[in-house]
Amino acid sequence: MTENNTINKPKLIIAGLIRFILVLIVFSILLIFSAGSFKYWNAWIFIGSFFLPDLLLIIYLVIKDPELLQKRLKIKEKEKTQKIFNIYYYITATFTLIISGLDFRFQWSNIPICLVITSAAIMIFGFIISFIVMKQNIYASRVIEIQKGQKLIDTGLYSVVRHPMYLSAIIIFCPMPLVLGSFYAFIMIVIIVPLLLLIRILNEEKVLKHYLNGYEEYMKKVKYRLIPFIW
Repeated sequence: MTENNTINKPKLIIAGLIRFILVLIVFSILLIFSAGSFKYWNAWIFIGSFFLPDLLLIIYLVIKDPELLQKRLKIKEKEKTQKIFNIYYYITATFTLIISGLDFRFQWSNIPICLVITSAAIMIFGFIISFIVMKQNIYASRVIEIQKGQKLIDTGLYSVVRHPMYLSAIIIFCPMPLVLGSFYAFIMIVIIVPLLLLIRILNEEKVLKHYLNGYEEYMKKVKYRLIPFIW
């Protein structure tokens, strides 16, 4: 269970900006160094389509919902399975960026600009879904936890699938290698990311069934976890 704390807004803003800047720097370094050139134009399209929506979301949450931003900045998991998930998630993200940069350097792939732009638009659409989920679920923490006073959310996108936030994650991350111009990284990520999310979701549902009132009945009502009529 989490406890409500008085929110220090200036400290929260600093924490949000530090996280944003650090991730931006790390992603940029991995891409440019692996590509061996600042002329890696796919990287600049990716940085714009990935980090601009993220920055706008942080600004919105600072103004409208600092408590939710505080939850979204938490990354320390308590569940062992979720800790392992995070390790493999960061490894996958790192290798995706490096392989994409190497792909540009050695010209392994030839992805048309129209597919790059379309993939960037799909990524941005994923951020929009993520924003909608946060509007519909004030308990949308980044870590697996049952918060004090948490209530079951079964309306909006949660009436369609049980984990719309993870659906948005797939929509954001799977097109990422195509924006970066790499079919090889794309093949890797479309296999690994859904598999990692499957493991995370199954473990999360065990926790929710045990600790969140009404979740087992909700699972019977909303049959699909991630993709309607599929799973």
